[in-house]
Amino acid sequence: MPGFLQAPPATDPPPSYRHKLPFSSHILVNSDRTGTRPPATPNAMITVIAPAQSTDRILTGVTLMLAFCLLAPMLDVSAKLATATLPVGQIVAARFIVQAMLMLPFVLLMRLDWRISRRMLGLVTARAIFLMLATYCFIAAVAVMPIADALAIVFVEPFILLILGRLLFGDEVGPRRIIASTVGFCGALLVIQPSLSAFGWVALFPLGTALTFALYMLITRQMSRSMHPVTMQLHTSLVGTAICLPLLWVFDGSGIKELDALMPEGLSWLWLFGVGFWGACSHICMTYALKFAPSATLAPLHYLELISAVALGYLIFNDFPNPMTWAGIAIISGSGLYIIYREQMVARATVTPPSAEY
Repeated sequence: MPGFLQAPPATDPPPSYRHKLPFSSHILVNSDRTGTRPPATPNAMITVIAPAQSTDRILTGVTLMLAFCLLAPMLDVSAKLATATLPVGQIVAARFIVQAMLMLPFVLLMRLDWRISRRMLGLVTARAIFLMLATYCFIAAVAVMPIADALAIVFVEPFILLILGRLLFGDEVGPRRIIASTVGFCGALLVIQPSLSAFGWVALFPLGTALTFALYMLITRQMSRSMHPVTMQLHTSLVGTAICLPLLWVFDGSGIKELDALMPEGLSWLWLFGVGFWGACSHICMTYALKFAPSATLAPLHYLELISAVALGYLIFNDFPNPMTWAGIAIISGSGLYIIYREQMVARATVTPPSAEY
């Protein structure tokens, strides 16, 4: 599945909405004066001058992001291997159960406050449901189609997120980014068309993953300002477990192939554990990458996940994208990188240089 690129904490908003901070939050911050507000002038805009991050910290963040791009496809490999003998619903449940078991020690060791308000519980529940649906659609897809093909289609998620941000939050989206999103969707069609012919309607499942994951990210954006990302992952895993287990019990013996749980045998146990383990490890890498490096630096690296997925798919399943799929991957990646570039340009253009302000 695509990486869970968490929204940065409130102290470092991502480029897409950094320029929308209220006037009161634009205070001068540098190594000499912290929290010092310059004299107010009519119609003046006060710029945030963030302390420069050291090269070592940024390099650590980039290294963690690269680790994420290598580890995240391992989740997909484990899931695809598990689908050979186990139903998709059981694999989804295993992802939440194992991840909750692995995240709990981190929360305890870090002594994080994991109390939660009713409002946040509602958001966590919605976040878990969207992640559960996204995971289900993706695993159902890779059960029959190559991982790289499915992942390439899922990478239209940033385009969907851009549109939803405009519709739900009023985010400013210029015509160039709209055109880039349209081109990106066309690239997805190049991947979907041969897959649809070869695998049937299941080739559309990755689009379901892209949509539900975009909704998941919108909720994450709201929650990230008031909840630590590690605690957020733990609560999401616990709620997901609380939803999945009763569903497996209800459908036990129903004969519905995708939901009727079976007793794992042999290596199936390892594949189930791998789904949760690689998911948890990749999330930890992503979370801490954002603590060391700006999201604008890390976002372009995310597309390296596609390269890892192609390599693992070829080595383990002997799957290799055809020329049309490669063309679609190139268009999707190019469109996504262009949108990231435009986000950065818009953010810079709306900040007045300090020399012109005082």
